Amino acid sequence: TVIATDKTGTLTRAEMTIVRVVTASGTSDVTGAGYEPAGQVQQAGAALPPGPQHAENVAVLSGGSLAGNAAWRQAAGGEWEIQGDPTEAAFLVAEHKLGSADRRAKRFTRLAEIPFTSDRKMMSTIEADHEHGDAPVVITKGAPGVLLARCTQVRVGTATLALDDATRQRILADVDGLANDALRTLAVAYRPLAAGEEPKAHAGLEQALIYIGTVGIIDPPRPEVAVAIAEAHAAGLRVIMITGDHPRTALRIAIDLGIVSADAAALTGVELDALAQQGEPAFAQAVRKTSVFARVAPRHKLQIVRALQAGGDVVAMTGDGVNDAPALKAADIGIAMGVTGTEVTKEAARMILADDNFSTIVAAVREGRGVLDNIRKFLRYLLSSNLGEVLTVFLGVAAADFIGLKGGTSGGELVLPLLATQILWINLITDAGPALAMGVDPIADDMMVRAPRPRGTRMIDARMWAGIAGTGIVMALLTLFTVDLLLPGGMVEGHESLALARSAGFTVLVLAQLFNCFNARSETRSAFVGLFANRWLWASVVLSASLQVAVIHVPFLNRAFGTAPLSAHQWLLCLAMASGVLWCGELRKWVLRITA
Repeated sequence: TVIATDKTGTLTRAEMTIVRVVTASGTSDVTGAGYEPAGQVQQAGAALPPGPQHAENVAVLSGGSLAGNAAWRQAAGGEWEIQGDPTEAAFLVAEHKLGSADRRAKRFTRLAEIPFTSDRKMMSTIEADHEHGDAPVVITKGAPGVLLARCTQVRVGTATLALDDATRQRILADVDGLANDALRTLAVAYRPLAAGEEPKAHAGLEQALIYIGTVGIIDPPRPEVAVAIAEAHAAGLRVIMITGDHPRTALRIAIDLGIVSADAAALTGVELDALAQQGEPAFAQAVRKTSVFARVAPRHKLQIVRALQAGGDVVAMTGDGVNDAPALKAADIGIAMGVTGTEVTKEAARMILADDNFSTIVAAVREGRGVLDNIRKFLRYLLSSNLGEVLTVFLGVAAADFIGLKGGTSGGELVLPLLATQILWINLITDAGPALAMGVDPIADDMMVRAPRPRGTRMIDARMWAGIAGTGIVMALLTLFTVDLLLPGGMVEGHESLALARSAGFTVLVLAQLFNCFNARSETRSAFVGLFANRWLWASVVLSASLQVAVIHVPFLNRAFGTAPLSAHQWLLCLAMASGVLWCGELRKWVLRITA
């Protein structure tokens, strides 16, 4: 009932591209998209000229490249590819467009690293600056709000100035502007280490930093995802987005994709923690009303899953990182990313998404519903047909006097309406081919507008049992009535032999089950809707009917199965009687549709 999904790579293409750089001297635009190196850093539509803003851009993009571990290269086939985090790779591509990558590679050598964590929301490297006598410098990349709180100065051109409150507020306003444009934001800062400071990795180095600038990164939504989300909503599935991005960025993407309406709000990890302190009811209520969660940690994913499950939802959760494993394991369906997912995540999940694409999840839901629907068709058909056979024999024995199966040609002894070989034949030609053909019945057009089945729903519910019983009874009555029509001594006085009457009843039961193939394809939809959609079903019906004609008219089969040839008039009678199963089924479906 709920699909909780990451944003990056699942709803989007995971081809992070820096499109804007905001520094003290102004805003620069970066052209090009994806990992192709084509493009340039521009100001007012022209290449960014040398000057303070150019120097700031070099510092931002070089700093972002240094504070990361991604690699970017051209493959043998000519296409450009990355290794590592797509966001980190975006700095490498943008830096190449600015033309500063070679200088950065020669100027710095890494000494140590302070890795990124979802709690810290930043990472740092300590580099030896060869242009300044190998002096160590700490370079930090992270969420603007978090990073700015650790900055005391700002870089303007090649100089540094004190970071006053007015400048701080202007920077935060710039960040909000980027987020409002659905851009993911990352800030870059640095600090030369003071004399005596050890260039070793510890969080104490990430203080008194010099702010350089913020980049706006776009991760374009996958074009097919909006359609998939609309299909999920039509199917009664709620889609929620859980991301580490800025709330405004997350909301903008969610609105564009149709996850939420324009007036929706997002909940952040900090707000979730505050709600958790208020108690489980407040937390659960907020989770049920919210479809966008931003700036969250993996532990929040686990809390969200449990809150949804407590409310009766069946939850599918996506994840790719090691820290996502607990949430995936707790979810009813944990979905690991096949491309970017770690081995730990894949082991914890119940499903692996081979292409990391959200639309594949919705396609899997559709396919799964189709499989379940076909299983129910299979059971509806087999159980009703077998019940028809059982009731034919049982009622034939119980009502033998009424239908002429005692006395007359049988010499007063009890005679079964069907022989054992005939019952075996019915099971062979109607249970095998047509039943198997139902397993490949096309998915119904209305499959993804049906509401999800409630948790704990039985495979065969009361309504389906009623339909099975009704169909079985109708089959048996039609078969026995046909026998009675042709047999002397029954309610309707006939004049044919027992073999002929039994052959007619045998044929009616076979044909009734073949009509039941089309009846069983849906519990409420008319059999004439999509009548020719399943060619395999038609092939099996034609084959089964042909074999029945053979067993009635081929002499050596007459002896083996105790049958006698039927006239054209008798065949028409059998067809008319057998079709009663279809018409009774149509009447029942019509009643169900108008009373739904």
